[in-house]
Amino acid sequence: MFQGETAITVDDKGRLAIPTAYREQVAGECGNRLVITYNPFDEGCLWLFPYAEWERVRDSVNALPSVRAQHRNLQRKLVGAAAVVEPDGAGRILLPASQRTTTGIEKKAVLLGMGDKFELWSEQEHLKTTRQTIGENDITDEMAELRL
Repeated sequence: MFQGETAITVDDKGRLAIPTAYREQVAGECGNRLVITYNPFDEGCLWLFPYAEWERVRDSVNALPSVRAQHRNLQRKLVGAAAVVEPDGAGRILLPASQRTTTGIEKKAVLLGMGDKFELWSEQEHLKTTRQTIGENDITDEMAELRL
């Protein structure tokens, strides 16, 4: 399980270093293979999946009937844009230029461990979403049942 928030620097070539706290886990659990793709629900965010988890997600998304426009859009954003990345000897991965441009991820980013995957946010979008509070009218029935 991945968890935690880490400030990340993206170098001039578009590489970022996987935090040392996650490197052994990434190497052991996913054979040093991650898949990076768009988060279809939030602007300014990419998803990084361990390869085995990605296969499950990819297969379930591809199983959706492509006759519906919403399904095709999801398939494009997740599967069509997916790129396999492997950390180099220094633990760095190369972010595809198109994904960096689309999400606005530049020099500073934030990596969030979200259990079965990572979220990689542009610093600006992460600040914006983190500063938003969850109002009383935004609480779902499932959220109301949580003991926080």
